[in-house]
Amino acid sequence: MLDFKKNQELIVDIISEGYEGEGVAKPEGFPIFVSGALKGEKVKIRLVKVSKNHGYGKLIEILEPSKERVEPVCPIYKRCGGCQLQHMSYEEQLRFKKNRVTDCLERIGKLKDVVIHPTLGMDNPLRYRNKVQLPVGRGETEPAIGFYAARSHEIINLQQCYIQHQVGDEVVQLTRSWMKEYNIQAYDEESGSGVVRHVMIRKGFKSGEAMVVLVTNTAKFPHKEEFINLIVQNIPDVKSIIQNINTKKTNVVLGLENITLWGSDTISDYIGPFKFNISPLSFFQVNPVQTEVLYGKTLEYAELTGEEVVFDAYCGTGTISLFLSQKARKVYGVEIIEAAIINARENAVLNGIENAEFFVGEAEKVIPELISQGKKADVVVVDPPRKGCEKSLIEAIAKMGPRRVVYVSCDPATLARDLAIFETLGYKTIEVQPVDMFPQTAHVECVALITRNI
Repeated sequence: MLDFKKNQELIVDIISEGYEGEGVAKPEGFPIFVSGALKGEKVKIRLVKVSKNHGYGKLIEILEPSKERVEPVCPIYKRCGGCQLQHMSYEEQLRFKKNRVTDCLERIGKLKDVVIHPTLGMDNPLRYRNKVQLPVGRGETEPAIGFYAARSHEIINLQQCYIQHQVGDEVVQLTRSWMKEYNIQAYDEESGSGVVRHVMIRKGFKSGEAMVVLVTNTAKFPHKEEFINLIVQNIPDVKSIIQNINTKKTNVVLGLENITLWGSDTISDYIGPFKFNISPLSFFQVNPVQTEVLYGKTLEYAELTGEEVVFDAYCGTGTISLFLSQKARKVYGVEIIEAAIINARENAVLNGIENAEFFVGEAEKVIPELISQGKKADVVVVDPPRKGCEKSLIEAIAKMGPRRVVYVSCDPATLARDLAIFETLGYKTIEVQPVDMFPQTAHVECVALITRNI
């Protein structure tokens, strides 16, 4: 067997894909992960890291390209860490995501007979994000505003981002020029000095309204009026300009204090027929087009007739709850973040929804309490964070015995783990629908239908 060493150059065949879309070669059975390489390619690489069981290679030359290779639309794609799959045709991206889901369900969940549908993609897989938050740093000749390079805190200064709405590009250019003209200092992570930390832009795709949030390291900042005027004069759709104050030495983007510098405190947008008011701290899905697809599939799998009681665990700001309320008799939403529940209640009032009720607390504790009060669900929807459901929640759901569970997941690995637990408790996974919420990236969302064994 070859003795693989750092800086060694190799010519290898890429035979499979890693979870982040990187190519995987296995010379003499030794796995080497190569970012930017595609399955089916022959490439020249340099080993940059070697451990006992695997290695990482830097792509030097593509000797035999895949037919699925395309030219990335973004000129800084290879340096920026925002996207991972722009060198892959969109059709192949959708196949990659289905394959990832299939692999997780079979390898982690040991589930062999689940129907996994082709990934639901977008007609236009660019310019889909309605929110972007960009770190601001000190470049050599001008403030750097952009995404971090992969696995680093080096800010790649961008002119355009092809997955965010165009208004974001315009705000970035204006902010950079304002900082240069008035010598506004960017935040420095190491020293904790400087003024501007991040710029966040939110855009209502249906309302057209835009929000600009300047995250500052200080309560007061110089040339505030000039910044406001620059945005107002150049961004016709702006409805809200907010200063968010974050003085902590932290990687968390937003602080807790917001000051409305101009316009309103919120902007609005719609998902399907429902209107939502969005503040700087509000959670709102970043791809509104695919959110309707995701929620539509959730509603389809729930098979509601108007007579059912539904529990919505991890309900967030109530977006899925409102969708379910259209066809349910009653929806109970549970979420641990109190601010999100306040937003959920406000959203219900805003849309005239009277059959949805929301509770603050851990779903694995609140739902058993609801059950003890005589409230039982015919259908349960769970939409947990990336870490998946708590096992105690799955056990509480199974003990209650709803006829079906709809699981909305942002991580196929934890989805597979949790589906396997449901299978041990009298439930069966029928089908899974991957949805491409984040084109050009390795992320994939899923909706899974789970039914009770009769």
